[in-house]
Amino acid sequence: MKKLFFIALVALSTVAAAQNSLPQIATDITPLLIGEKIPNTTLKSAENATVKISDLLEKKKAVLVFYRGGWCPYCNMHLQALAEAEKQILDLGYQIIAISPDAPENLKITEEKDKVKYTLLSDSEGEFAKAVGITYAAPENYKSVINVHSKGVNTSFLPVPSVFVINQNSEIAFEYIAPDFKHRISTELLVSVLKNLK
Repeated sequence: MKKLFFIALVALSTVAAAQNSLPQIATDITPLLIGEKIPNTTLKSAENATVKISDLLEKKKAVLVFYRGGWCPYCNMHLQALAEAEKQILDLGYQIIAISPDAPENLKITEEKDKVKYTLLSDSEGEFAKAVGITYAAPENYKSVINVHSKGVNTSFLPVPSVFVINQNSEIAFEYIAPDFKHRISTELLVSVLKNLK
């Protein structure tokens, strides 16, 4: 009986470990698909206030952007491009919500540097990005920078840069996932997609 119990315990811990392990490279992620619902979670704002994703999505459809952090030059260019296109996106009935593992105080720096007026949120523990299926194990050379920018909370993961267009039912209407972090969706293409989804 003890032996049977031990075998069951080993099997359960192996399954749990597999579920908690991160993909080792960006191309191995398994993101949520079009039509699936974005999970509800609680994140932190730049002011360190608690924000529920469901509350934001109930108000307005969203362009949900996952970026690596304010330390990433490609992310900063993407955030700036979104800021320049924000009026067009708002006029089409969408809000922009950008999420990274950066700590709340580092979101403030990004807001000022990239002239961002839209919502930036902190997912330092990666709960939301993991639930969406876009995290992978951070390469060794990134661990110190993500540790610093998350104020010691994140030492192990990076989100794959991604854009999800979410309707008011919290369903994914469109997605653009970029395992090569140097490539991002252009704002022209994004605006065109939003026009076609209306």
